[in-house]
Amino acid sequence: MHPWLPFEWIAAIRFLREGRMQSLLIIVGVGVGVSVIVFMSALLSGLQANLLARTLASQAHIVVLPPEDVARPLRPEDGSLLGPLVQKQAQRLRSIDQWQRIRAHFSAMPGIAGVSPVASGPAFAVRGDANKSISLIGIEPEHYVKVIDLASRIADGRLRVNAGEAVIGIELAKDLGAGVGDKLRIGAADGATDTFLITGLFDLGSKSVNARNVYVSLRSAQSLLDLVGGVSSLDLALHDIYAAETLAQRIAAETGLQADSWIRTNAQFFTALSSQSVSSNVIRFSVGLSVAFGIASVLVVSVVQRSREIGILRAMGATRGQMLRTFLLQGGVVGLLGSLLGSALAWLFLSLWQLFARNPDGTPMFMISVEPALIGIAAGGATVVGILAALIPARRAAALDPVVAIRG
Repeated sequence: MHPWLPFEWIAAIRFLREGRMQSLLIIVGVGVGVSVIVFMSALLSGLQANLLARTLASQAHIVVLPPEDVARPLRPEDGSLLGPLVQKQAQRLRSIDQWQRIRAHFSAMPGIAGVSPVASGPAFAVRGDANKSISLIGIEPEHYVKVIDLASRIADGRLRVNAGEAVIGIELAKDLGAGVGDKLRIGAADGATDTFLITGLFDLGSKSVNARNVYVSLRSAQSLLDLVGGVSSLDLALHDIYAAETLAQRIAAETGLQADSWIRTNAQFFTALSSQSVSSNVIRFSVGLSVAFGIASVLVVSVVQRSREIGILRAMGATRGQMLRTFLLQGGVVGLLGSLLGSALAWLFLSLWQLFARNPDGTPMFMISVEPALIGIAAGGATVVGILAALIPARRAAALDPVVAIRG
């Protein structure tokens, strides 16, 4: 033992070495608990990131729409209603009033990462005898890719939607028997039609989206949908996706427009994610609590077994504070060593998961990465838990009367 070490360190390490089997078992127990916590945290983070990426691959974090048309009853001069029933008015495709000014306002807001004007509506795609109902979406690519990364989802060709050009989904291309370089005729509900050259095929990971969406230039969509100079929505991307509902409510209150967040649109999915996080936290807390009780029980036994040695040390001049710190150090060392072992086991388990958990085509189910911060938090947390768990046995050791301890 190094002579320059403080007394507390020398005593703590010696006690751990004398009870090698006990120390080894509790370190392994702590390691298993930490490995479960790290493994679950990394697995849950990877799973949620994958689900969110798939869910938000084809939709904006917030979609700002014009306010709904409201049916208002007619009143005569005496103020009475003309009719007892008011039928809700059918919603029509309308533009956001002064959308350029509103876009500039959104772009200046600190929580918003991107704003894209969109002109979208129902239409029909015709090629030969094939006729498919589609969702026509007019975009400005340089702004749209900041909201939805369509450029990285191009399966064939490229993202180019100049005048008379369109990008369609791979499923729609299959249904129409079309490919890059072919012509496609698109007709709107009011009878307006236009012919487009297919410049790219995209795959957003959703079969329904790939079979429905057709992207053209903003001006082309405005012309076909009778929205000349207007847009049907403003799509927003946020820095913090979980703040979408709060920001959507703020936008609706400030502008009077309708703002739909991805959280509201996917309410059941978001509830499932929240429930998953809560259940995971409960499991991690239970594992951490069991680790703490394990460390405390072993150190309590250690105090009982070494009461004579503790009494001798006290008789030789060791203070109550030194004995207290000795057992607190034991708890901290056990927690730290267990956390390092647990991190190594978690890395092994995650490697095996990525090796064996694969899709039918051989690709990994989803990517999992262990953040260095997670290892640091696990190591620090296990050390703190070890120290807190050692507090009761440490106080018991410090309270021992040296004469009684030596006699007993």
